[in-house]
Amino acid sequence: MNGFRKGLFATMIAIALPLAHADAAGSTFDGTWNVRISSSSQTCGNGTTVAIGINNGQIASGSAAMMASGRVADAGNINVTLSTGIKSAVGSGRLSGASGSGTWRGAMCSGTWTAERM
Repeated sequence: MNGFRKGLFATMIAIALPLAHADAAGSTFDGTWNVRISSSSQTCGNGTTVAIGINNGQIASGSAAMMASGRVADAGNINVTLSTGIKSAVGSGRLSGASGSGTWRGAMCSGTWTAERM
């Protein structure tokens, strides 16, 4: 029975530690972020600024007009999808501290983005 308890305890620790680490790391980037979206193509417009929220590493929209979803990894790598109506774009990049940057692409346009924590 003693060996069984040790094995059960070791299994519980092995499961709990990564979960605790993921919550703590994800919360590093929690909060509201102001994201400036730019394109080098004049036909795609001058760009826009949107607010997104991050909670436990999960991205959510900060605006009723634009839906945002995605995930921020422990090291700050970010993958996000933005959509409004029938238009959508996917972006990737990296957050570090209170700022971040990356690239995005849609059906007809692409560009870069920068972010600052609000």
